[in-house]
Amino acid sequence: MTQSRVSLPVIPYSVPLFQDLRELDRFLLNYQKEFLTAKNFQIASFSYAIPTIDPLIIIKALGYGDRLHFYWENPDLSLAIAAIDKTQYIPISAENRFEIGQKFIANCLERSVKFGEIDRPFSDPLFCCSFTFFPHSSSYNSAFPAGSIFLPRLQVIRKNDSCLLIVNLLVNNQQDFKIINQKIKNKIFQIDWQNYSSFHKQDRIRQHDDRDSQSDKSGEFKSSVAAAIAAIERQKFSKIVIARTLDIIYPRAFDLFGSLDNLRSLYPDCYTFSVSNGKGTNFIGASPERLISICDRHLVTDTLAGSAPRGKTLSEDRKIGELLLRSEKELREHEAVRDYILQSLHQLGLHPRRSPLQLLRLANIQHLWTPIAADLPTSINPLEIVAKLHPTPAVAGVPTAIALEAIQNYETFDRSLYAAPIGWIDYSGNSQFIVGIRSASICGDRARLYAGNGIVAGSHPDKELAEVQLKLQSLLKALVA
Repeated sequence: MTQSRVSLPVIPYSVPLFQDLRELDRFLLNYQKEFLTAKNFQIASFSYAIPTIDPLIIIKALGYGDRLHFYWENPDLSLAIAAIDKTQYIPISAENRFEIGQKFIANCLERSVKFGEIDRPFSDPLFCCSFTFFPHSSSYNSAFPAGSIFLPRLQVIRKNDSCLLIVNLLVNNQQDFKIINQKIKNKIFQIDWQNYSSFHKQDRIRQHDDRDSQSDKSGEFKSSVAAAIAAIERQKFSKIVIARTLDIIYPRAFDLFGSLDNLRSLYPDCYTFSVSNGKGTNFIGASPERLISICDRHLVTDTLAGSAPRGKTLSEDRKIGELLLRSEKELREHEAVRDYILQSLHQLGLHPRRSPLQLLRLANIQHLWTPIAADLPTSINPLEIVAKLHPTPAVAGVPTAIALEAIQNYETFDRSLYAAPIGWIDYSGNSQFIVGIRSASICGDRARLYAGNGIVAGSHPDKELAEVQLKLQSLLKALVA
């Protein structure tokens, strides 16, 4: 591992005590324990309107230790979700992980009942889901299972200026739900929610430290790209996505919450997310790529492939975008992904509609983008669509099966949740999944950053390295300790 200077900001503020939130947490946990030994129980969900708060604070207050957590935010959509601990949970290691996951969700729904302010938007409990890129890990000590789905014990959803707290409990079905509801409500009304209205932060100052270290595998990445280009010339495949990692060791533990706050501030047009494994490892990122979005049986998915940097001036930015729209190489890559998605949706019996090709301009990069929409029959569930689409050529290659086999030869690391489906499904079948790119795995003082590029005919190792470095740096500058 080579020594180098890594620039990371410092957070100088102290951590609040969150005493009232933790008191609520202890109350719910103790209440839950009364029914864990009951043979007859069902899932009761209680929803309460609360003053508008920052859900990231809930993660910071309660998402510690051996607890699962799930955080999801898109500032441009004015949607933020925080989910803590598990009421029901299934880790999945089987090849048919999406099918098993859907059966788990269906079983929970059969035993569920809702109380409280259930007519409000986003009042449904959520199932929090993550799946690794490959169904079987290439590492025996992989931090995340092939599939993970949990119904949280406590969740907060903020949409625009409306905020709901939802508590999911296992309860004996002989109990009086009205009494349980009132006891929880009394506890919630005792909380001074103004303490959680905004994430407390001060100016973060970047500093260099010779004790930082990072593992630079740029030579290995260029060699893999060169080998892939040679395979393309032999017509083994027409496209493959090669990823690389950047491993960092820092003198102190990374600040998960400060890093997430940075990500959502730096990239408001992306999906900021965090998934924990309940054992100290968190997978975080700011992904620009939506895999699926389902609202009231209406599906939207994206073709996001082909990219270029942003310009330093308005005219330069416009010129780069125009060149991207005319680039034969980038258009070929984009069309392969678009056609794959359209064909996959047709195979599900859907009738997809595609929008015209356009540019998606993000803070530090711009992509070729084709939104695709379809209406869903009630017979098709979200995980069925995710299983059909993952992995798209945008993160794998063409033909997909051959590219996937080659990826495992070119890459020397476990992709884990990188470029994999991460998202949520609510009780009504509404859902959002993103592709876990522009991401990092954080555990204590160690971080592994991931980024990848699509390699096609006309690719060049030096140019691909420069582009993947840009993606890594956009993530690196958000990490704080």
